[in-house]
Amino acid sequence: MAGAQRLERKQAVSDHKRSLILDAARRVFEQEGLDGASLRAIAAEAGYTPAALYFHFDSKEAIYAEVLRVSVARLREEIERAVAKTRSPAEKLRAAAMAFFDFYASNPRDLDLGFYLFRGGMKPHGLGKERDKQLNAALASALQSISDAAEELGAKKEEARMLTVDTFAHAAGLLLLAHTHRIRMFGASARDLMARYIADRIDQLKSG
Repeated sequence: MAGAQRLERKQAVSDHKRSLILDAARRVFEQEGLDGASLRAIAAEAGYTPAALYFHFDSKEAIYAEVLRVSVARLREEIERAVAKTRSPAEKLRAAAMAFFDFYASNPRDLDLGFYLFRGGMKPHGLGKERDKQLNAALASALQSISDAAEELGAKKEEARMLTVDTFAHAAGLLLLAHTHRIRMFGASARDLMARYIADRIDQLKSG
């Protein structure tokens, strides 16, 4: 019994330390991006030595991947929570798409982290083939409600998949305009434009 309690305490301490590292890493990544960040900077922010980080993560890419995984998990929770309040396929599609938009509208740093945009511009990055694959799968899973709703509205599977891609691209563009304040030159609301786009797509599915 005492041995089990010691193991539980040890695990709790390890989990707490890991959480502190991830919180510190997120702050560093938000300021420096993937390229500019270093394990030394993350360790200093967390209050540990660089060697202590290797007990939990083997590289800064592994830490970045975990920060993104947590972000995408939060996104999925928001979408599922919004969809759970709906009844019809049209409401489900609208709720899922707008929850996606609203999550990144309210959390611009998550958008920066997801697109690796904060430092280094729009050049391609990678976290390793397997990590990229897992993160892409997690994002696709988070957006699955959009595809499901589109199919319920009569879209074929490939059409529903492409609608999800289009929704992602449309939202990303509007979010970029909103977060850079470029949307002001058009005198428009990014959220209103997103809502209008989804309404149009729903009408197309209903009539098609």
